[in-house]
Amino acid sequence: MTDIDDIEAVVRARLRTLRHALGWSLDALAERSHLSASTISRVETGKRTISLDVLLALCRALRVDVNALLDVGTDDEDVVIRPLPSTSSGRTTWPLSRATSSTIAAKVRLEAGAPTGEPRVHPGHDWFFVLSGRVLLTLGERQVEVAAGEAAEFSTMVPHAFAAIDEPAELIMLFDRDGQLAHAAGVS
Repeated sequence: MTDIDDIEAVVRARLRTLRHALGWSLDALAERSHLSASTISRVETGKRTISLDVLLALCRALRVDVNALLDVGTDDEDVVIRPLPSTSSGRTTWPLSRATSSTIAAKVRLEAGAPTGEPRVHPGHDWFFVLSGRVLLTLGERQVEVAAGEAAEFSTMVPHAFAAIDEPAELIMLFDRDGQLAHAAGVS
């Protein structure tokens, strides 16, 4: 086998495994990818070359990045994330997952007294765990204090905002795909 054959074998196995993990039949993936079930079957079994247009359609349907399918490296870059902080409006954020992940994790430091802005609404679901300090979570008309060692989980369709109370607070946050898009756009 050549290196290309090795890569294709890995990509085929990953595509098939992803489809099975989602519990999708060939027909279900065909409907989502706008490819025929026979084309997908031939790709998975190696009876058809994996062309870029087919690969892109499958990646979109499976919600996976092309790089994730093609990555056959053996160094630690596919496992270890070396977060670089970014700071804006009294909030420092360290990304703890890859931008292509379906769920985004981040460590966040909120400075006391930093402006929170107006509570916002967006599709999705958020979760955070307070590592240190205390956080005031505003959910509509409610205000909930979340202390170190406690977690909060809420629908982001409720107007929400959060701020550190009295001193800086550090948290670990998780966003689903919809929350990820809203938070990347600067929505609290």
